[in-house]
Amino acid sequence: MMKKQVFEGFAEESYVKAVLDNGLEIYIMEKPQYSSSFAIFGTKYGSVDTCFRIKGEESYTSVPEGIAHFLEHKLFESEELDAFERFAKTGASANAFTSFDRTCYLFRCADNFNENLEILLDFVKAPYFTEETVQKEQGIIGQEIRMYQDDPDWQVLFNLLRGLYHNNPVRIDIAGTIDSIAEINAKLLYSCYNTFYNLSNMALAVAGNVKKDDVIAIADRVLKKEEPVFFEQVIPDEPCEVKEKYIEENLGVDMPKFAIGFKENHSSPIRTVKETVVANLALDIIAGKVSPLYTDMLSEGIINSSFGKEYFIGRGFSAKMFMGESNEPEKVQKRIIGEIRRLQKDGISDEDFDVSLKRLYGAAVNAFNDVDDLANNLIDCYFNGYGLFDTLELYKKITKEDVTEAISNFDTENCCLSVIK
Repeated sequence: MMKKQVFEGFAEESYVKAVLDNGLEIYIMEKPQYSSSFAIFGTKYGSVDTCFRIKGEESYTSVPEGIAHFLEHKLFESEELDAFERFAKTGASANAFTSFDRTCYLFRCADNFNENLEILLDFVKAPYFTEETVQKEQGIIGQEIRMYQDDPDWQVLFNLLRGLYHNNPVRIDIAGTIDSIAEINAKLLYSCYNTFYNLSNMALAVAGNVKKDDVIAIADRVLKKEEPVFFEQVIPDEPCEVKEKYIEENLGVDMPKFAIGFKENHSSPIRTVKETVVANLALDIIAGKVSPLYTDMLSEGIINSSFGKEYFIGRGFSAKMFMGESNEPEKVQKRIIGEIRRLQKDGISDEDFDVSLKRLYGAAVNAFNDVDDLANNLIDCYFNGYGLFDTLELYKKITKEDVTEAISNFDTENCCLSVIK
């Protein structure tokens, strides 16, 4: 029997979580005052899932790197009209993406939402692979891989990941390699699809000018009941220390690009919502847009407005990152490490803590005014295991001492600098 819960938050905002009999979790936020709607349908399956074991089987299954991304491409095809052609007829804008630990299919539209939702659910749950179409796709994705090999922004990140990690498959390009995708065939694609695209491993999130009862009814009608598939996703053992301290590559850039990563050690598969909020506050205090360090480096000309920061997290990996452009990337790294050590020694000022807390809380509130952000944040509830309003509630409870502890745990020696010159 279907289960349904209503979650209420600030400013009379609320959303519904429903769990269908077939195991699918659905998250819906009605925004009737908006003219558009956004839907995203995702599975807990990404590029890191290259080794798994289905319950009841003795041996593990290893699959080629890049197969999750390959599968994402192939699902848009069918024996008749492909999914993009179907969406074009309704006026919707559709897309998909594969990340390290998830694959998602999405659309946004101003009209015909119910029809578009049917198309989304139908094509994702109707795989069609042949050896001929797989071989054709190998050529297409091969060109994509070569394109990204010449993309400085992409390469500076993956060079950093290769420097940070010894064994974790997060260090491998999401699309795989030319050699690895050559090993993919229709049988392997169906094996991965049948394992990871089971409705008990998937979620649907919807936000905008929709009716929750319509969404649930369409999903219940289009998606047939199926037996759950239980499996174990393998996270390789990973040494605590970084693999390399420095990686450099030459590509066509006007100014050198850099990415600095501080590797964290993992005691659990994913970070909690509190750990995530505290880490983002720590990063903002260290080098956010209004921090003293950012202001100083910008005025000195050693960084430009491209400078940013990220708490890079997923199933089995996490790192605090800073990236941007600079003619002196080693100097930027030294300044960031120096600021972390200063904060570890002197502590955080009340003013800096309050400014960062208000900035990030405001950004979280503003996300409720964008249906794209809302739907993506709703499906994050499924992938990350916490509620949509949990982050906002935490901002009211986080203390300066929480952030001080996070900064004190920064290992400034366990760091890699990736540079594209």
